[in-house]
Amino acid sequence: MKTLLVPTDFSQTANNAASYALQLAQVLKADIKLCNAIKVPAESFLADTVVWPLEDYASLKENVTCDLKIAITRLQQELQESIGDHAFSRIDFTSEVGSVADIVKNMVGAQRIPLVVMGMSGAGALSKLFLGSNSFDLIEKADFPLLLIPADLKYKVIKKIAFATDFNPHDVGIICSLVTFARNFNAEIMIAHIADEKYHSAEHEKVAQNFLSDITSNANYDKIYYRLVKNIDVAHGLDWICQHSFSDMIIISHGKHNILDAFFNGSNAKKLARHVNIPLMVYPKEVRSSALIAF
Repeated sequence: MKTLLVPTDFSQTANNAASYALQLAQVLKADIKLCNAIKVPAESFLADTVVWPLEDYASLKENVTCDLKIAITRLQQELQESIGDHAFSRIDFTSEVGSVADIVKNMVGAQRIPLVVMGMSGAGALSKLFLGSNSFDLIEKADFPLLLIPADLKYKVIKKIAFATDFNPHDVGIICSLVTFARNFNAEIMIAHIADEKYHSAEHEKVAQNFLSDITSNANYDKIYYRLVKNIDVAHGLDWICQHSFSDMIIISHGKHNILDAFFNGSNAKKLARHVNIPLMVYPKEVRSSALIAF
């Protein structure tokens, strides 16, 4: 039985991501597990002398458990209202002490969880722009796909998925994994390569054709097509994809060429962050073999 893991800090953004994950799970025929990372400041000094008593952990754990049960009740009500007796997913929870990234990574590995769904903040929030420190840290440490949901986005049927690529061979395996996800929705996959027209050459076309040939040979799916997105740089190209491609989800590989950097950093990042109004799925540098077939 597949399970989608949803880290939560009980914020509105996290609650919205959990609601999105719940609807997604109905299509994927998966369960939902809410996860909260308890931060006990036992190692932190307050006013140089005062330390949080470890015996207070039990009280903190009880409060978190209560909040998780409330969150599950809310999700169960949503499920009943939207789907009724035909609801598929079971909803569970867990909480552990530690950082979000470490706890989630350990749980994914131990329970073979194929996808983590997490909320992302509005533009300008925290030091990492619209991601927030927990999401950014999780991306850096993850060896599994991570789906980031904009703060106010409501679930809708996924009909078209955009995959941004720089033709890294690493992406072929990811696209094959993505096909197993897309089949659940009968969704199109648009493979998008962003390039400045003045630098695009016959050599680029040859690389593109070889890349697409590899995909055809390895991914048995007839709803994949290619589009060259002509733009001055990757950040502007990703902005165009988010705004004008009519995609319901964008996929980025955190690979060697690091197309992800263009998404989160640089002079255009704030502008781009304001425009991200679709889910963003990030595949890691190193993908576990189980993650490639688990959807």
